[in-house]
Amino acid sequence: MSATPDSTLANPDQRIADLERQLAARTAERDEALEQQTATAEVLQVINASPGELAPVFDAMLEKATRICEGAFGVLATWDGERFHRVAFQGLTPDQVGLLQQPVTPVRVPGSLADRLLRGESVINTADLREADYPRGPGAEALLRRGARSCAHVALRRDDALLGAIVIYRREVRPFTDKQIACTPNGAAGLGIRRT
Repeated sequence: MSATPDSTLANPDQRIADLERQLAARTAERDEALEQQTATAEVLQVINASPGELAPVFDAMLEKATRICEGAFGVLATWDGERFHRVAFQGLTPDQVGLLQQPVTPVRVPGSLADRLLRGESVINTADLREADYPRGPGAEALLRRGARSCAHVALRRDDALLGAIVIYRREVRPFTDKQIACTPNGAAGLGIRRT
């Protein structure tokens, strides 16, 4: 019995091209992992440098999440059991921040983003906010006017209790990937992503 030539040996140019694609994919994965590790280390440095001060930590978390997720702007809000308090902002003008700084008591309309977070969803990845069918408050309308199109809401939870959320926005319709969401705090725990 004679051995048949391996198909990869029959076309070495094709094999080289395949190996170059695989190398490029692995290099991109490595670079992404290094970026995530660097962002985590930077946030930990901020935590160590500001014991007891949460504002710098929130700012650092949001800045890193927005950058890694390739977002245009973002908001980090805490939840006190009754209202959301937007405490960190990335990529917004001072006037826009001023419009969003008031605490928000969510309207518990079934299907609204706040209702979904309060009911336990960990990640809400909205492909196009303009096309999404849910009630919007004045803050959401202001962000739409700012150019928000795609967004990802990632709940911040401890022992299933909602502590707040990070919301990252893009100005174009381009849903966030599972890998990007996994880079946000609590994102990896909530990868049962529901796209709207």
